[in-house]
Amino acid sequence: MASQANHESAFWWARGLSALSVLVAALAVSSSFSLARQSAKNPADATLRITGKIDRPLMVRLADLQAMPRKRVTVTDDRGARVTYEGVPAVELLQRAGAPLGKRLRGAQMKFYVIVEASDEYQVVFALAEFDPGFTDRVILLADKRDGHPLSAPEGPFRIVVPGEKRHARWVREVVDLDIQQAR
Repeated sequence: MASQANHESAFWWARGLSALSVLVAALAVSSSFSLARQSAKNPADATLRITGKIDRPLMVRLADLQAMPRKRVTVTDDRGARVTYEGVPAVELLQRAGAPLGKRLRGAQMKFYVIVEASDEYQVVFALAEFDPGFTDRVILLADKRDGHPLSAPEGPFRIVVPGEKRHARWVREVVDLDIQQAR
């Protein structure tokens, strides 16, 4: 009987430890999600990570973006209104991170792609060549302004704007990460 009681006690202790582990993991994920949402609410604190298979991973702040070469695009938003977005061509950020662009983007490098992630973990994929001026005249913009004003929640502080796309499913709001990867 004592042996059975010890087994039951050990079972419930292990089960409690397992539940505690799940709770700790959930809190960690929740706090990182909360921090990402916080940076969206305070644009001055917002950061964008550029990670993956690149030469120089970057962490870019709003002030850094405002010091880079800027561009404006006038597009039709998802409600049919003409708006002007301002920001940095995403290719500029990818070049600074050492992504294989220009003459380096050939052969096996044509398998590179970019995962754009939002603070709510929404993700979309672009072929790296979609950003490269050697392949396209379209400029994909990392915008931080709309009609001359900083982007506000839930759109900003950073948004990917893709002129010429009929659907805006890849116009990612609250962008936090550009992750460059290579297909097999």
